[in-house]
Amino acid sequence: MFSPGTKRQNLNRRKDRNQFQTPSDLHSPVTPLAENRKSQYDNNYVPNRPSTGTPAPWATRLSVLARIPPAGKSEKGDETDPIKPVFVGEFPQVVRDEQISFLRKHVSGEACISGGMDKGTCLSWIICGDRLFIWNYLSATDSNKCAILEIPSNVLDDGDTGRNSYNVSSWLLSIVNWDSTSRQASKVAPHCNAVGIVLCNQKTRAIVYWPNIVERVTTPVTKFASSDELVVASSLFDGKTTPNSQQCSSKVRSSLAGTASFNSLITCAVPDTQQTCVALACSSNGELWQFYCSPSGIHCNKVYHDIPNVASQSSENGQLAGSKGYPRSLIWGFSLFSVKEPNSQFFLLTDHEILCFNIKLGPDLNVSKLWSHEIVGTDGDLGIKKDLAGQKRIWPLDVQVDDQNKVIVVLVATFCKDRVSSSSYTQYSLLTMQYKSGTNIHSDVHNRVLEKKAPIQVIIPKARVEDEDFLFSMKLRVGGKPPGSAIILSGDGTATVSHYHRSFTRLYQFDLPYDAGKVLDASVLPAADDGEDGAWVVLTEKAGIWAIPEKAVLLGGVEPPERSLSRKGSSNERSAQEERRNLSLVGNVAPKRVSSDAWDAGDKQKAAMTGIARRAARDEESEALLGHLFHEFLLSGKVDGSFKKLQDSGAFEKDGETSVFARTSKFIVDTLAKHWTTTRGAEIVSMISTQLRDKQQKHNKFLQFLALSKCHEELCSRQRLSLQTILEHGEKLSGMIQLRELQNMISQSRSTGVGSPHSHSEIHTSGALWDLIQLVGERARRNTVLLMDRDNAEVFYSKVSDLEEVFYCLDRQLQYVISVDQPDGIQIQRACELSNACVTVVRTALQYRNEHHMWYPPPEGLTPWYSQPIARNGMWTIASFMLQLSNEKPRLDMSAKLDVYAHLEELAEVLLEAYTGALTARFERGEEHKGLSNEYWNRRDALLESLYQQVRGSGAADNQVMDESAEEKNVEILKKLSSSLLPIAKRHEGYKTMWKICCDINDSELLRSLMHESMGPTGGFCQFVFKQLYEKRQLSKLLRLGEEFPEELSVFVKYHRDLLWVHEVFLHQFSAASETLHVLALSDNEDSVSATEDDEDTDCFAFEPTLSDRRRFLNLSKIAAMAAGKDDDSVTKVKRIEADSKILKLQEKIIEILPADEVKQYIGGSLFRPEELIELCLKSENPELALQAFDVFACTSSSFRKSHRNLLEECWKNAANLDDWVQLYQASIAEGWSEGETLQQLRDTLLFQASSRCYGPDAETIDEGFDEVLPLRQENMEVLTLKDMSSSVEAILMQHKDFPYAGKLMLTAIMLGSVKVDVED
Repeated sequence: MFSPGTKRQNLNRRKDRNQFQTPSDLHSPVTPLAENRKSQYDNNYVPNRPSTGTPAPWATRLSVLARIPPAGKSEKGDETDPIKPVFVGEFPQVVRDEQISFLRKHVSGEACISGGMDKGTCLSWIICGDRLFIWNYLSATDSNKCAILEIPSNVLDDGDTGRNSYNVSSWLLSIVNWDSTSRQASKVAPHCNAVGIVLCNQKTRAIVYWPNIVERVTTPVTKFASSDELVVASSLFDGKTTPNSQQCSSKVRSSLAGTASFNSLITCAVPDTQQTCVALACSSNGELWQFYCSPSGIHCNKVYHDIPNVASQSSENGQLAGSKGYPRSLIWGFSLFSVKEPNSQFFLLTDHEILCFNIKLGPDLNVSKLWSHEIVGTDGDLGIKKDLAGQKRIWPLDVQVDDQNKVIVVLVATFCKDRVSSSSYTQYSLLTMQYKSGTNIHSDVHNRVLEKKAPIQVIIPKARVEDEDFLFSMKLRVGGKPPGSAIILSGDGTATVSHYHRSFTRLYQFDLPYDAGKVLDASVLPAADDGEDGAWVVLTEKAGIWAIPEKAVLLGGVEPPERSLSRKGSSNERSAQEERRNLSLVGNVAPKRVSSDAWDAGDKQKAAMTGIARRAARDEESEALLGHLFHEFLLSGKVDGSFKKLQDSGAFEKDGETSVFARTSKFIVDTLAKHWTTTRGAEIVSMISTQLRDKQQKHNKFLQFLALSKCHEELCSRQRLSLQTILEHGEKLSGMIQLRELQNMISQSRSTGVGSPHSHSEIHTSGALWDLIQLVGERARRNTVLLMDRDNAEVFYSKVSDLEEVFYCLDRQLQYVISVDQPDGIQIQRACELSNACVTVVRTALQYRNEHHMWYPPPEGLTPWYSQPIARNGMWTIASFMLQLSNEKPRLDMSAKLDVYAHLEELAEVLLEAYTGALTARFERGEEHKGLSNEYWNRRDALLESLYQQVRGSGAADNQVMDESAEEKNVEILKKLSSSLLPIAKRHEGYKTMWKICCDINDSELLRSLMHESMGPTGGFCQFVFKQLYEKRQLSKLLRLGEEFPEELSVFVKYHRDLLWVHEVFLHQFSAASETLHVLALSDNEDSVSATEDDEDTDCFAFEPTLSDRRRFLNLSKIAAMAAGKDDDSVTKVKRIEADSKILKLQEKIIEILPADEVKQYIGGSLFRPEELIELCLKSENPELALQAFDVFACTSSSFRKSHRNLLEECWKNAANLDDWVQLYQASIAEGWSEGETLQQLRDTLLFQASSRCYGPDAETIDEGFDEVLPLRQENMEVLTLKDMSSSVEAILMQHKDFPYAGKLMLTAIMLGSVKVDVED
């Protein structure tokens, strides 16, 4: 497909070439070891097999060293070449045996082996003859678990496939995942609980359905499309009925009957049904078929039979070119699963457009067309513009959709002819489409729903002209790494990765030697945690499954064979001179073949020039120099001039993990053992400890080298993070060694079990820790494709620097290690085993840090690796699981409870220590720490509280016999059991647990001792104890205990005024006590108890004083003020206290006068502000309350009256309104009142009484009188303005509605009230 002009050498020429190999060729990069090349099938499997080539797939699993060329290794000698593919897994043995038997029965070249891969379930499949094999290609442990299905003989196609046919595979297969969570689970541990298989024969159009292969239901359900449906009208191609249609009808039928095969198949599970799915298939005669598959049978229905094909693209002679291969492919789009009716969309690719259909996954399975988008037409903005100069034919070959169902990618081939040279060529490109913004994809019909996401990506501008069979054999896959890349599978067995980056296309072709067979299919490794898919993986016909690393595409990819976009000449016609001329222009990029033949190209600078990121040459030189100097030190023990050389090379310029020293340390601890790959499973465990000890010895030598060469001093002063990273590698290496020893101890304890039915290998490869090791190793293998051929345990014990992944897998994948379906005893055993592993690793790291503390840099601001979130969350996950076990399993026996408690206590200690390290680093860096502190406090309290509850439960269980000393014994047992928990609570300020322990054992001496030892910057345990006593209202005990801790008590009572005044009286601070009591009496309920600061714990006892309590506080405040002395300040303070006492009495009186229905809402100790009391009096319209409002004003300060003058004016208006002045005026005229009678009548009016209380000789006020705020009479009535209408009581009354009649009486009332007048006068 992607080959330039020079044709590939045929098989015979390749055979001849291999006959002249030199002896050095026996050590070719792809040549297996001699002992591995010998196999019982060597002489039968592939005739005349050359001595070089792909490793024999039937041999035992080969060592990595056998597949790595000497020139392909890195300078370090044990890293594989990053641009080579990586072997992932071998075929199951049953598949290999069937292949051998199948190939023996068929002539070479005629045998057809079909196969494919499913991304969602990580399953691969191969069909050999009449047998279907399905297995999980990702997990090495499941490679031997292969499902074998027999294909019914009546659906097999016995016709001649044709030797020259590229698409000899006549099978379409789709996997239905019944497990709704399996797709998510596949991200961490791909495993399918239940899958169904739909198999379709493209030519016979037979459907075979296996409902569930996991349940070993191997009897399939079959169905054939009706034969009469194969006959279609001759007008299908051109849309017209010609006069000769009747004559050629039989000819068309016969031709279509042989060519109208299915091109694509997709399936989807039907919700709320039992193992029922719907399958959709499109055929090359324009039909769309629907199959309803259930265990009881298959029902087929032809949904569409007239899918349009343009078929109007003219060939060179003007004849119509048929569209026999269309519609091409089906692919699922968006899914909308509503409660009422689930729907799903799918796309169908024709020869000129993309059709979108919607299928209702209900009982009727209704299929409806939503929209269509023309991708081949006259408008280039919509897709590919046709009828351009030199353009003869356009083939849309395949369509794919990304995982988010947002991007649609179409593989397109264009047949062109250069008008100048008359040479023909084919251009391959990728058309990327996306939904237009604002488009509702779930509505019925749209116009122009798609738009180009990017310009058309030309993969190969000029390629060899191929026939349609070859074009239609191509398949497209999207989603792998590098992000945005695509892989094209061709019928000749090659897989080419296309990566479009920064307007340049790079190609990487996976093409194993001929004896490996063809590439059957390609897929993508499951998504990692960042959400991006993994690397590309390919399924070969004979050589197993291989992965293409991302670096292989980035570093090994080359430009398309024809770099010139001009159409002068074609790649299949250029001469050798032109080839040499192009070589001189483009450098050392091999133009003859864009394939894995370029893996051994020596010049890699071309990739770096195109934007591929690499480390600077200066860093590489520094790292190489450091490695050389360290090697010399290992041999001679000398470090002469090492520091100067490293300094001159720039080795001290970078800090952290990018430092050359940190990278060298990482290389030492992460080195892969060269001979581990010769064994697998239980055999590997015997040599792990030795390898780890060798690494530790070498790492210690590296530390000695740093010290002797003075590099340690430089790192300690300038690169603290680098030095910390190096020493943390030593911590992790020590932890890994202890983890290995722990695994050995677990295995030995199981092997010594009496009557153990397990074999020796099962003992070493079982248990929770072993399963965790497998998970971590599997995760590392999937994240690093170059490790895919290694064993999980080997990868785990080799990648020492990634020890944090243990905690990551505990956090994210604990359900795969401990299942809730397991018995309680097994769950407890496995949880304790994992907890012990965490404690072992962290304690070993802490021990290493203590032993090597002189090596560490100043720790300010540096966070230890075990204090990082990934480690903390992992430990908390297993701890919370153990908490759940202890809380939800109350009927556990005592031994199980004690086991859980012991392991949980150790785990809590190291977890809280990790939090302490993280918080300390944040404090030192000055970063925000509130969120981390809250997390630490919550988890600390949860752990300590649960542990203490278990201690109390164990103590009560041990002392069930009731006698006279039972209580004392219970206290002693509790004190003994809590002795180990108390230090943990004390170190991490677990004050709740400390308090409960002291209370339960009733030990006041222990309480005082802990209060002295746990002071802290904010009072520590003392403040907590004071708070507990305060909440229990044990105030006398609190004050007596506070005598021993005066400073802490002073801090506590500062925020508790109801205790502060007592403390101040105790200290003879009477003036301060009077002020405290005064504030306490008048404070609101929400702040009367605690005037805490913002960061103070406000969850304290709420004491709500009643009105009587407030009156008592005021009386005490007056006494304290009088005790302070008789100076002017004390006298003023006493008057203010007395005034507040009067206001308090007025509130009580006002509440008594209020109606019964309004009294309810004022019952309690709520204190009203003076203005609230006044407004309450005004609203009531009660004469008595109206006068009480003036009394409230009289008890307030002058400043209050000035600031609330408007309210005072309203009081006078209210007083005037409550008397009938018109009636009084009429009575005075009718009866002829004398002055004495007038005075007698006016004394009962509110105006008279209010004037007497505010302006009379007996009026009592604080500070200045009412005259300073509101005078009684207006001084100058002649010049009264609008502004002065409220300047006096007289002016206010003048605005009254009755003033024109009874104004004289009103003024008389206020004037008489302001002076003392005898009634008899």
